[in-house]
Amino acid sequence: MAEDRLLELCGSVETVVYHNDKNQYTVLEMNAGNENVTVVGAFPFVSVGEELHVYGKWSSHPSFGDQFKAEAFERSRPATTAAMLKYLSSGAVKGIGPATARRIIETFGGKALEIIENEPERLAQIKGITREKALEINTELKRVYGIRELMAFLGAYGVRPEEAVLVWKQFGEGSVGCIQEDPYCLCGDGLDISFSIADSIAESMEKPRNDDGRVQAGVLYVLRHNLNNGHTCLPADKLCQAAQRLLGVELSDVQDALLLLCEHYQTVCVNFDGRDFIFLKKQYQSEEYISRRMQGMLQMPPQSICGAENMIADVERTQGIAYAEKQRDAIRAALDKGILILTGGPGTGKTTTLNAIIRILKEMGERVFLAAPTGRAAKRMSELTGEEAKTIHRMLQVDWDEQDNPVFTRNERNPLECDCLVIDELSMVDSYVFESVLRALPISCRLILVGDSDQLPSVGAGNVLGDLVASGLFPTVQLKEIFRQSMASLIVMNAHQIVEGKMPDLSRRDSDFFFMPVAEPEDAAKLIVSLCSQRLPKSYGYSSVSDIQVLCPGRKGELGTAELNKLLREAINPPSKDKTEVKINGTLFRLGDKVMQVRNDYNLPWTKEDDTSGEGVFNGDMGVVTEIDRPGGVLRVQIDDKEVLYDFEHASNELEPAYAVTVHKSQGNEFTAVVIPVLKPPMQLCYRNLLYTAVTRAKKLLILVGTRGTIEAMVENDRKTRRYTGLARFLARPEELE
Repeated sequence: MAEDRLLELCGSVETVVYHNDKNQYTVLEMNAGNENVTVVGAFPFVSVGEELHVYGKWSSHPSFGDQFKAEAFERSRPATTAAMLKYLSSGAVKGIGPATARRIIETFGGKALEIIENEPERLAQIKGITREKALEINTELKRVYGIRELMAFLGAYGVRPEEAVLVWKQFGEGSVGCIQEDPYCLCGDGLDISFSIADSIAESMEKPRNDDGRVQAGVLYVLRHNLNNGHTCLPADKLCQAAQRLLGVELSDVQDALLLLCEHYQTVCVNFDGRDFIFLKKQYQSEEYISRRMQGMLQMPPQSICGAENMIADVERTQGIAYAEKQRDAIRAALDKGILILTGGPGTGKTTTLNAIIRILKEMGERVFLAAPTGRAAKRMSELTGEEAKTIHRMLQVDWDEQDNPVFTRNERNPLECDCLVIDELSMVDSYVFESVLRALPISCRLILVGDSDQLPSVGAGNVLGDLVASGLFPTVQLKEIFRQSMASLIVMNAHQIVEGKMPDLSRRDSDFFFMPVAEPEDAAKLIVSLCSQRLPKSYGYSSVSDIQVLCPGRKGELGTAELNKLLREAINPPSKDKTEVKINGTLFRLGDKVMQVRNDYNLPWTKEDDTSGEGVFNGDMGVVTEIDRPGGVLRVQIDDKEVLYDFEHASNELEPAYAVTVHKSQGNEFTAVVIPVLKPPMQLCYRNLLYTAVTRAKKLLILVGTRGTIEAMVENDRKTRRYTGLARFLARPEELE
């Protein structure tokens, strides 16, 4: 019954089966002629009794029957008194319940909505409605229909209903007027509607291309876009050139716009070594705060713990350990200085060193908190230390402000109740999150930062670990010695070879690191699928879903995540009549699929088997689809020990297949077995620390599939992922920040 073209369905809403306030995904029953039909889609503020014109396509399922999937819709006010009664009784207009609705209809009949909107004072003649309440009802009706006007206005330019809701939350009843006055307000922080849509609206209003508002908005858009590339700032010359290309105007127009933005403090210009760098205000404040707070911690350290040598000797004796000199340096610094940056690759003893520090501090009566950027990293930290570790977001306790934006409740006014904070996987922590950590840190609290500076930097903007180390201001111990027990692992040995710019040993067939030469992408893809679905499970007993992970340099191409996920799903989790599946906005989900959360969602609820519950699922969390409820429009995902319920629209925006993921997305995770395609990746992804990061994700088995030439090219290319940040430079000139 599926159609290729859009169909129109007209009727009144009989029942709202399901509605999600966050993204407006709705399942409703609609009376279309002589029958009720199920309609699914995004319907903000839909109510029983409304007349809808819905545009979409039919879909059919053998178990659940026919459903009409709405891609767009228009509303009409209820036309008959019966429809008006049904609409007002549904609670669509705040302040009107079933009884009041009946009295309004009995009094005004078919003119009820017109009276509410244009002559609200007449409602006061109805028993139970004061003049004040009548005006409140009038305001609420205008609000409801105001957002519908906004959705109709923006829908003509391709703005989705859920995006229109965000616009309404920010600008309220005057939304359409705000947009008509300045279409580029849609590109602002928190809305992030594409610049091309704002441009389309501006063009329809015949605004000139070099309009001051447009050029300034273009400059801000380039800066915000580059946050996604990790940059907290951009050189002024590069920023102006990029904005000129985007806007198609004269370079002088862009330079003038940038000057005005700096004058009005929407951007901040800082000169580093004779070159101007431009920050968005929030990023400038974040890195400048980190610099000041970290320098302040050096000036006001916690009380030094005396007798460190005797304490180290006691731990060595009770644990049967002999610490290397670098490990002893790290322990002494943590006890004496109060700040320690501990770095090192796999097998160099970071965990052993950290455990000694935690043990001594706890014996001294200090409260030690442990945190990591991701759920899996926190779980691994708990397993290795034997202490509770939380995600940074959980530790800082996320709440919501008046604009429904996430904020941390732990801050200067409500600091953490600890004497020492340990953060693992610091390379993954961006500037905003690290600023939030420092704001919640008690005065004179010890801070121990653990990470591997040779790994890829954070997904978010900033390069915190790299910049702190580069400043040379803070006690830093880099562990380089590989301990004897780790020398048995070729994964560990080859990882160190790679980071030193040397070729890994690709000849061994008797260890945990294997190279399988393949010259053609098609053959490599077939081999990877065979390894994951058959050979490794048969030879090692590994689970194709929970133990084996394919890590790709990028998303595109025959060996990118997009194509490999399709092939791996069909081999590992093939379709069958026993497995429910659904396609949402072009993304297929099948019962049993391995999936990954691809953005932070601070208010997505989860539950555990012990009936504990909470909120928050974060970028990089991985799980398995355990249930797909097509009639209810929801799917259930098991993420570690948490069960998370997604409505379909939420799932399509936040979940991706995860049989293969990018190396960047794998950060903070470790996998029993890792398979990496190394065959002609895009040049921008052919570099050393990307390969190193991928290799160090494997715990027991690592397989490279591709060519020796690609591996050589990656090892030889020591191009770090370049990021424009200000933190290291702020730290280098403290006298100017007082």
